[in-house]
Amino acid sequence: MSTTVSEDTSKGLGGVTYVTTDKDYFKKRQLKRTTGAFGLWAIGISAVISGDFSGWNGGIAQAGWGGMLIAALVVYTMYVLMLNAISEMASAMPHTGGAYSFARAAMGPWGGFFTGLAETIEYVMTAAVVVYFSSAYADAILSDLVGYSLDAHGLMWVWWLALYVIFVAINWAGAETSFRFAQIVSIAALAIVAIFGIGAFIAGKVDFGSLLNIAPTAGGSAFLPFGVGAIFYAMPFAMWLFLGIEQLPLAAEEVREPERNIPKSSRLCIFTLGLSALIIVFLNPAVVGSKALAASDEPLLDGYRAILPGNLAAVLSAFALIGLLASVQGIMFAYGRNLYSLSRAGYYPAFLSLTGKKKTPYWGLIVGAVFGFAALFIVAYGGQGAGSVVLNIAVWGAVLAYLLQMISYVILRKRMPNIKRPFVSRFGVPGAVIAGLVSLVIFIAVLLNPDYRLAVYVMVVIYAIALVFFAAYGRKHLVLSPEEEFAASGGEAVYKTEE
Repeated sequence: MSTTVSEDTSKGLGGVTYVTTDKDYFKKRQLKRTTGAFGLWAIGISAVISGDFSGWNGGIAQAGWGGMLIAALVVYTMYVLMLNAISEMASAMPHTGGAYSFARAAMGPWGGFFTGLAETIEYVMTAAVVVYFSSAYADAILSDLVGYSLDAHGLMWVWWLALYVIFVAINWAGAETSFRFAQIVSIAALAIVAIFGIGAFIAGKVDFGSLLNIAPTAGGSAFLPFGVGAIFYAMPFAMWLFLGIEQLPLAAEEVREPERNIPKSSRLCIFTLGLSALIIVFLNPAVVGSKALAASDEPLLDGYRAILPGNLAAVLSAFALIGLLASVQGIMFAYGRNLYSLSRAGYYPAFLSLTGKKKTPYWGLIVGAVFGFAALFIVAYGGQGAGSVVLNIAVWGAVLAYLLQMISYVILRKRMPNIKRPFVSRFGVPGAVIAGLVSLVIFIAVLLNPDYRLAVYVMVVIYAIALVFFAAYGRKHLVLSPEEEFAASGGEAVYKTEE
C-alpha cells in the first residue's frame, strides 16, 4: 500500500495535513459485523472478569478491607456515570475509534492523539498484567498438581510467551471466533465466581470477622487500619474490578446496530460486574482473611484452597484460570481495535490497521503483544515486580483516558448540541463531571503514591517519545477515516452502520 502526501495545505485541519490514499486503502482495512448485544456483553465481561481473580486485592494492602470497600463503591459509581456518557458518544459516533474518536471530535487532532495513546497504553499494559497473573495462576496449579514450577527455575517468561501466542491466534481467527470464545469463557468465569461464593458457605469457611484482621496503625481503626487517606491509594486497585468495560465502543464496526447495542450491553455489563465484585470483595477475604489475602498473586486460588481439600482445590481452581484467560482474550480484542483505528487514521503506522482475509487487525494484535511481553520481561528481570508496576501503568493510562473522555463529553454537549444521539445519558453533564473528578482523584493518587513512581516515569517517557513522533511526522500523514470525517465535518459526516 502506498500513500501520497497532498501538497494542498488547505487539507490541513488543526495543524495537521491529510494524505491522498490509493483506492484499495480502506478495502485492506475492513472489519465485519458478526454479533449483537449478547456477544458485545460477553466481550465486555471477558475483558474485565480477571479483576475478580487477581489484582484487586492490592487495595486491601493499601487501605485495609474497609478502605477497599469504600474505594470499590466510589469507583463503581464512577463507572456507572462514565459508561452512560460514553454510550451517548458512541451512539452518535458508531465507529471503531472509541475514546480517540470522542476526543478527536471535541478537542481536535492533538486531543484525539493524546487520548487515543492513553487508551493504547491502558489496553496493551492491561493485557500484559492479565498475562502475568494468568501465568502465576497456571504455575501455581502446575506446582500443586505435579510439583514443578517454571517460576522456581526463572522461566515465567515461557508462560507469558505461550499465552500471547495462543491468544493472538484466537483473535486473528476472526471477530466471530473472538465473540463466540468470549461468550463461552465469560459465562464459565462468572459461574466460577458464583460456585466459589456458594462453596464458601457450604464449607462453613466464611468468617466475616477476618475481614478486619489487619492491625490498625496509629490513628487507624479496625475498619480503616491505615486511616481515611489510604482509601485514595486503594482506588487504582478497585478499578481492577471494572477496568476495561469502557472498551465496548471499539467494537462499533463489528456489532449490529451499535447505536442501540453498545448502550444496552454497557448497562448489562456494569450490573453483572457489580454483582460479581460483591461476591469477591466480601467472601474472598472472609474465607482467607484480609491480612493473608492482601499480598496474594492468586487470591481466588487461595480461596479455593481454603474451602477444598488437597489436590481437589488445585483441580477445581484450574477452572479459575478461565477467568483470567477470558480477559486476555477481551483486552487483546480491545488493543487490536484501538491500534487499528488510530493506524487507519494515520496517527500510528499504517500497517497496524491491515485486516487481511479474516477481517481482523493482525499486525495490531502482534505488535501489541510484542510491546506487552517486552514490558513484562524488562520490568520483571530488571529487578522490579512486573505485576504491580505494569498494573500501575495500565491504571494510569486508564484514568487519563477516562478524564479526557469526560472532558470530551462536556465539550461535545456544548459544541455539537444538534448531532443525532440515539442514546442520551440520564446523568448528563453533571454525571460526566462527577466521573471526571473521580478519575482526576485517582490520577492524583497514582502520582502521589511512591509505590507507583516508576509507572509514572515510564508513562512520561512514552508520552514524550510519542508526542515528538506525532509532531514531526504523524500529524502530516493523517487519513480521512470515518472518525476523522465526522470530526472534520463538525458532526455532519455520519458513519454508515448498515451491513
